[in-house]
Amino acid sequence: MLRLGGADCVASGYHLGMSPLEIFGVIAGAVCVLLAAKENILTWPIGIVNNVLFFVMFWRNKLYADACLQIFYIAISIYGWWRWSHAEDGAGTQRVRSTSRLTAGVLVFLCALGWVAVYQVLHRFTDSNVPAGDALVTVLSLSAQYMAGRKMIENWIVWIVVDVISIALYIYKHLYLTSLLSAAFIVMCVMGYQAWRQTQIRQSAIEAA
Repeated sequence: MLRLGGADCVASGYHLGMSPLEIFGVIAGAVCVLLAAKENILTWPIGIVNNVLFFVMFWRNKLYADACLQIFYIAISIYGWWRWSHAEDGAGTQRVRSTSRLTAGVLVFLCALGWVAVYQVLHRFTDSNVPAGDALVTVLSLSAQYMAGRKMIENWIVWIVVDVISIALYIYKHLYLTSLLSAAFIVMCVMGYQAWRQTQIRQSAIEAA
């Protein structure tokens, strides 16, 4: 799944320009989201391309924390690629599932811990003036990425929350074009949720037959 780079991109006030890395990175990310909505396994390798491009871009611009975050995204993407490539019930694909209460509780707990930890790092060791928002975007993005790998339908809801928070942060940083791009991602996330919900309904009908 695409993220524009995470917390420190906003914290630094870095403006996405028109370099080839940025252009191809955004294109790859948009394609990645659309493929995910269609449950196409190619979403994962395309997403990894997006992460690699952003890693290079952030590293060149000395946004080292953002660059390192891309490594986490790549690791989770490899896991998601592996999960989606292993069929569960002979249908040739992973089933779309709802997040169990236990899993949701664990993820909320881990996100809370991660939020505190990332906030402390940003507050103590960076010049971020929005460390709470930055930290929240980071931990929720990682959680949503993991949920997508497990084909939990609620991942789309978490991504929407991430994009809403990101829009607020981007507007605060006067990154208006980037905020519009995040708004476009919300539309794609809604489409993705609807498509996965239809798949989930079909799965239930087949199981009930």
